[in-house]
Amino acid sequence: MNISDVAKKTGLTSKAIRFYEEKGLVTAPIRTGNGYRSYNPKHIEELTLLRQARQVGFNLDECRELVALFNNPARHSADVKARTLHKVTEIEKHIQALQEMRQRLLTLAEQCPGDDGADCPIINNLAGCCHTSN
Repeated sequence: MNISDVAKKTGLTSKAIRFYEEKGLVTAPIRTGNGYRSYNPKHIEELTLLRQARQVGFNLDECRELVALFNNPARHSADVKARTLHKVTEIEKHIQALQEMRQRLLTLAEQCPGDDGADCPIINNLAGCCHTSN
């Protein structure tokens, strides 16, 4: 199977597939006599795992660990679960930070008259100052 076939089956671009190969995140495909990459079903599984793991927030190092676990027949599901729950905790912290940013922006927007005047509490607050017109 060539790289364009793999791209269609995995939903990844050829560029992304080559990137994952260069980073050592997937098993290197064999090369044919003319130098083309030749993929097998195992590559499809690894690349699909990578795509979906990236979609739910795993970074490249975490993806490398997940692919290693995928390829380890002696893996323990507890390891995968622990990594997943750790990622959930990270996402929850990120959501909390986003909610705090949202609330701050809403508070700033409420303080701004939103008129044709130059006075803008949003700019003043974000700049850490309180300029006044003289």
